[in-house]
Amino acid sequence: MSTDKNSEGVRAVDRALDILMAFRAGDPRLSASELLKRVDLSRPTLYRLLRTLEQRGFIVSVGEPQRFQLGPSVAHLARMWTSGLDLATLSQPMMRRLWEQTGETVALLVHHGEERVCVAEMPSAQPLSFKRGVGHSEKVILGASGRAILAFADDASHYIHGKIPKARQKDYLDELARIRQAGYAISRDELIQGAVAIAAPFHSAGNKVMGSLAVYGPSARVDAPQVKRIAQWLKEAARELSQQAGADPAQAG
Repeated sequence: MSTDKNSEGVRAVDRALDILMAFRAGDPRLSASELLKRVDLSRPTLYRLLRTLEQRGFIVSVGEPQRFQLGPSVAHLARMWTSGLDLATLSQPMMRRLWEQTGETVALLVHHGEERVCVAEMPSAQPLSFKRGVGHSEKVILGASGRAILAFADDASHYIHGKIPKARQKDYLDELARIRQAGYAISRDELIQGAVAIAAPFHSAGNKVMGSLAVYGPSARVDAPQVKRIAQWLKEAARELSQQAGADPAQAG
């Protein structure tokens, strides 16, 4: 293949990637005119590349007038990339920073079915502290680290059905709504007497909640002002981890 043809092929790939990157979480369906405002292409070139991307499943055209959205091949790549993530390693810089900022135990928990599982933990060096250990699991409906996940899950009612008394379900759902608004969850004396837990969710591509970052400490040290400070640090760390895990920066955190 000649150098000119090689260059032409590279340009075509580059332009196709520009098209795919033009889609954002807030506007997943775009018309050709909207795409042309985001990519530096002529209309004929745009349509030629869209046809190729559609043939390979990276783009789907829908509706009348015609609009375009990302296709199943993008979802396949996202699943493959997410499945290969080593979250414990990826989260180390954020967890280390939280550990230094708070002086308390820091944990990374991943949503797994009806539970959330601890996949990384940095125990506090202080004599009075709380830790659960890597591999520890608990129902996702319990604790700050569970509710921080559940508040952003697609169908929270699925997880609480039959698990929480019907009389308490509205209050529980109201609490999840408050967590969504605040961006973090708190629990006191819930799973361990004398312990305070603060947790913030982190997300993957498509803004899908993956788990939570949590800080555990004794109520003697983690008072109301400290809770506010820790919550802010957690939200910043969770936003950074979300971006590392593929979440849209505009949606992360």
